[in-house]
Amino acid sequence: MPTRTANAEWKGGAKGQGSFRGQTGLGGQYNFSSRFENGAGSNPEELLAAAEAACFSMALAFALEKDGHPATSVQTKADCTIEKQGEGFKITRMMITVQAAVPGIDAAKFQSIAQATKEGCPVSTALKGNVQLDLDAKLV
Repeated sequence: MPTRTANAEWKGGAKGQGSFRGQTGLGGQYNFSSRFENGAGSNPEELLAAAEAACFSMALAFALEKDGHPATSVQTKADCTIEKQGEGFKITRMMITVQAAVPGIDAAKFQSIAQATKEGCPVSTALKGNVQLDLDAKLV
């Protein structure tokens, strides 16, 4: 299996400036304000949320198809929360909101597969035990 690579650089102290770039060219700038306030720029939590949303969408589509109910669309939003705890900060919650168009599936079966996906997608399993994972899954 492949190993994926990204690099980051930070210049300055607490009020410095950082940049990151992945091997495919994905990249951005980040700073204290973009991470802990609502300033312009990206941050590690946005990247983690994007990873969760992408992983969950793909894993749910695969699981639905494997169960004989291929989806026509899976749209996932992930909200990653960071909070001050003691002297530092901690990523505390990942809220996964998914809407899927899945012809011919009943709501209970869909919920069961969505919950199993939350427990089993690779990014979710990397977070499990450290971050609260919540799911709101809807058929559309």
